[in-house]
Amino acid sequence: MDNVAFESGSGLSHPYFPVALNLPHYAANSLNMYQLLGAFGLGVVAVIGMGSILLARRPHLSWLARITFLWFLISGCIHFFFEGYFVYNHATLAGDQTLFGQLWKEYSLSDSRYLSSDSFVLLMELVTAVFDGPLCFLTAYAILNDSPLRYITQLMVSLAQIYGDVLYYTTTLFEGSPHCTPHPYYFWFYFVTLNAIWIIVPTLLGCQACQQLYRAVARTQALDGKKKVQ
Repeated sequence: MDNVAFESGSGLSHPYFPVALNLPHYAANSLNMYQLLGAFGLGVVAVIGMGSILLARRPHLSWLARITFLWFLISGCIHFFFEGYFVYNHATLAGDQTLFGQLWKEYSLSDSRYLSSDSFVLLMELVTAVFDGPLCFLTAYAILNDSPLRYITQLMVSLAQIYGDVLYYTTTLFEGSPHCTPHPYYFWFYFVTLNAIWIIVPTLLGCQACQQLYRAVARTQALDGKKKVQ
């Protein structure tokens, strides 16, 4: 998909909105959209492959636990490595020609705040990389080892993901999406669909965690009640 370049306030052309956005260090991607999405997809497949090797050593886990493990493993990698890369390199991202840099420039067609070091986006991604990422890995580890910590961390990270995504959505929509290229693909696929995954799945996993924690507390209270009667 070809992007039309607009002249920014600095006189340099870039395909981002608003048109007056000043990106003096901008450099066009050397990889096209299909190459970038393909590379990202291969990365996800590689993580699934590594996760499947670990799961092969845990034949007792249910299919739901296996899928949940892979979800947290993939989420952890995205939060910690990919989003962490943005946090570390945000100031020079517009001219970054690494794979992660070009992926971020492609995604920024739906939200140019990622190229302008927007304070809200930067702080949100910092929390996501530092808090959500490691917590996802901890939850994946807990699932793999049947740890009672699993549903506690699952609920914590799911709530954090939902909270961050809701704030991300609402700040953009409240402003009228001025940072998004006005092509439906970038708004509906990149901005809406891709981010909606981290609302829908965490909501389901958060509900599951609440259900399991409720049952555990109910069983404990029932046992305590029996002991008092005796």
